[in-house]
Amino acid sequence: MNTNYKTIKQVPTEFELENQSELRSVASAAQRAAQELEFERLKTKLLARELDEAATPELGLPLQRAASEAAALAWETLVPLLVFPALFEEKATLAMRRSHRQARIWAGSELVAV
Repeated sequence: MNTNYKTIKQVPTEFELENQSELRSVASAAQRAAQELEFERLKTKLLARELDEAATPELGLPLQRAASEAAALAWETLVPLLVFPALFEEKATLAMRRSHRQARIWAGSELVAV
């Protein structure tokens, strides 16, 4: 049997404050990653729905931009998953109006040029 067992240094059983904050930051990072994944799923789902309902394929890029703008704004809030759908709906509506208006202007300018 080892007779030097009394000289073994005791290891503290509680975490020091530094380690606790590190653990909190790791947990926080994991929660943020899960929230980002859920957010991307929501964004993809809503964008796919809008693209399916779009009347023309030319609306694809404006709708993608609308989704990106709404996502950027939503992440600035405390509840991005809650805010994003409404922001995206507003941005998508504006993008479709703008696209239709541009199409009318192009059609009108073609008639004038002929």
